[in-house]
Amino acid sequence: MNLSEYFQDAKGTGVLATSDSDGNVDIAIYSRPYIIDEKKIAFSMLERLSYANVQSNPKAAYMFIEQGQGYSGTRLYLTKIGEEQDPERINEIKKQHSKTYNPEETHKHLVYFTIDKSRPLIGDKAD
Repeated sequence: MNLSEYFQDAKGTGVLATSDSDGNVDIAIYSRPYIIDEKKIAFSMLERLSYANVQSNPKAAYMFIEQGQGYSGTRLYLTKIGEEQDPERINEIKKQHSKTYNPEETHKHLVYFTIDKSRPLIGDKAD
């Protein structure tokens, strides 16, 4: 799957699952990821629970459910590899999502993840 093409055209809902170092799980609605390359993505994150969780536990999972009938989409299993807080860089990358980009928002962190594994929304076939 070419992630850049997929997320450029796909419409739907994204969900990010994280947990802290004690295993307390959180899930949150998230926009499409920013595609850095085919093995690396990023999310802009405020200092909320999902961000706090990836500070103590770098593992996360992202599920994207496509709009429409049936169950189509993807699941990405992630490991945090870094972050940056440069407001100019964050605003620049957020322009990739022109429909949700709002220059007034204050996204404090751009958090990078490697994609450890991807799977379709339904089924156990690993890519």
